[in-house]
Amino acid sequence: MLDRSLEMSLNCSSHLSGCVTRQRNLCKIRLNPVLAMSPSSVILHTDGSGKFPESGKSSSSGTASLSSSAGSLLGHPNTVGIIGGVSVDSTLNFVSKVVHWSKENEENCIPFILCSDPVLNRELLSLERSSSSLSSRNELSQFDHTRIVENLRSKRVFLEKSGAHCIVVPCHISHSWHDEVFKGCSVPSLHMGECVARELKEAKLKPLEAGSPLRIGVLATGATLKAGLYQEKLQNEGFEVMLPDKPTMEHTVIPAIDALNRKDMEGARNLLRIALQVLLVRAVNTVILASDDMRDLLPRDDPLLKKCIDPMDALARSTIKWAQQAVGEGFLIIHGDYVLKMIPILFCIICVN
Repeated sequence: MLDRSLEMSLNCSSHLSGCVTRQRNLCKIRLNPVLAMSPSSVILHTDGSGKFPESGKSSSSGTASLSSSAGSLLGHPNTVGIIGGVSVDSTLNFVSKVVHWSKENEENCIPFILCSDPVLNRELLSLERSSSSLSSRNELSQFDHTRIVENLRSKRVFLEKSGAHCIVVPCHISHSWHDEVFKGCSVPSLHMGECVARELKEAKLKPLEAGSPLRIGVLATGATLKAGLYQEKLQNEGFEVMLPDKPTMEHTVIPAIDALNRKDMEGARNLLRIALQVLLVRAVNTVILASDDMRDLLPRDDPLLKKCIDPMDALARSTIKWAQQAVGEGFLIIHGDYVLKMIPILFCIICVN
């Protein structure tokens, strides 16, 4: 099952990434001739911290309120809300999986709302790639993450008000504050660590060594490992978790990330292979590759990838399972200063300065 899932994720095309062409000061609206009415569009602006405006406020230019526009657009009881992660590419890769896999057994994909904010992207990416300076999990807990948590919570509240009945966050580092972000949330949320641990449990794996416990390796950036989100969920399901030891982190994982930052792809790729092999010789059944950067380093036909699983795949499958009774289709993508809405008879792009 894991090999097939990995193959599905690698071969899935990102057919959303090219759907928007941004132009300054331009508004294009194309309506079905039968629909002779204006679309209920909404232009949303974020402030410097990435927060959305109050739902009850509207601008003099006719900006609709959050509750009256987005909420009325997606009123399906199985609408999924998605909070973007460290990059637009990784977020759209996850969305592409949800769209592609949900349409395999259904005529339409599940309804969803995607919220991606460049301010949040930059903050998360900066934290993840500077994690080598955080020498312990205690230092990560002392990191002032208040602004990031408030930003994530703002997106969560927005999605609740927009009609989402379940919220997912396809981002490893964001799960460090999952409990804080979703405290008091009125709708369920899917935890990526719980999703992958549950799938591994259901796979009924057998230990590679007789009499040994089931071992699962986890390879990720320092910040994700120090947050402990995968370790805790795996241990709750009875797995023994194997992490890179200190020499492996210092001589392969951290240098691989540094090589990535220098655009030395070949160097980063070779270091990643060494880190994976060090985990595999410790008799782990599989390795959770909990890093978007690392996942994209290895070519699709690399034998080592067959020993790895992508938590994003488990989250995508769990999302589809939650919304398997999908009805209709429609989505709202919000990124920075543009809004894209799509429904079967309406296509509307609004771009602003």
